[in-house]
Amino acid sequence: MKLPFILILPLLLAVCSASALTLPDPLPKAPAPVDDILRLQIFLDTQLFGPGKLDGRPGEFTTKALKRYQHAHSLPETELADSTLDISSVPEVYTTYTIREEDLKFVGEVPKQPSAQSKKKYLPYDSLLEFLTERFHSAPELLEFINKPLKMDALKPGDVVKVPTVQPFVIEELTEIAKLPQVPEFVNRVIKIDTKEKVLDLWDGDKLLATLPITPGSGHLATPPGTWRILGITQMPTFRWDKSVLEYGVRSSNSYELPIGPNNPVGVMWIGLNRPGIGIHGTNSPQNIGRTSSHGCMRTANWDVVRLVKLITQGMTVIIEGPPATPRPVVAAKALPATPAPAPAPAPRRGFFSRLFGRK
Repeated sequence: MKLPFILILPLLLAVCSASALTLPDPLPKAPAPVDDILRLQIFLDTQLFGPGKLDGRPGEFTTKALKRYQHAHSLPETELADSTLDISSVPEVYTTYTIREEDLKFVGEVPKQPSAQSKKKYLPYDSLLEFLTERFHSAPELLEFINKPLKMDALKPGDVVKVPTVQPFVIEELTEIAKLPQVPEFVNRVIKIDTKEKVLDLWDGDKLLATLPITPGSGHLATPPGTWRILGITQMPTFRWDKSVLEYGVRSSNSYELPIGPNNPVGVMWIGLNRPGIGIHGTNSPQNIGRTSSHGCMRTANWDVVRLVKLITQGMTVIIEGPPATPRPVVAAKALPATPAPAPAPAPRRGFFSRLFGRK
């Protein structure tokens, strides 16, 4: 039996209101998470419309991810407070994780200087807290807050921690692979990067498949705008650290080869473009994505880039839009003060007999 529209309308309104996002006014003091925002972030992250680190707080990249998801699904684009997106597929915001003995092999000392890093075989996480923040795509402040009074700087195997119900980033599944194989059915997909918006979009024709926040270069080291191509994708890459390349884009003989690991400067994945030295890659500082600038490449969180590479391939087009690098200022050399000409040396004194006989 068909219900009259006048009876259906209240049901629709009830469903919409049930899925509407509730933002308390005023917001609780940071870092206290808002469960509705965290639920939305988990939903968007699961769909690979990345909101950045999960923190349960309203922010720039959560809003950008929401609007792009809405656009991709032909929904009206809204601000967070006006969203009626159905996120019932995330029934629970939190779950638990028990620290395992085998997790410890991914944690260790990470020297600060590249010269010392180059002597190691692996660049691990510096703590179990860092291991957890990356595994569960989270801000450390969120994990510390929701796990009070557990001391997150003293975690050990057997400890049970509360974490967001997000698809875990499983570092132990990654092995060192020189180059991932090409996937022919992905070749016509296109990555579009807006360096002003600090967002990477993956398109298949007119269908938006994914969105990720990035850290691009800026100023003298701006990510080069233009149309490029993916030359290859390397899993668990090493990194040639060269201060001259990082600061001026010029190779020098003074460099260090840094080993693989989550704390490698390019993270766990390198997507190289046909522009020397430029690529899309992971990072050892996911908490700063979109909030700093790079040396010309495009950084994204390790948990995002490992999922992105499952949707892309060698040979794809990458379109970068944004301002070009600004020329480095030419610093004129200061004029040196004029040096006075030296006074002529005094004529040697002639002796008595020279003066007497006129000899020079």
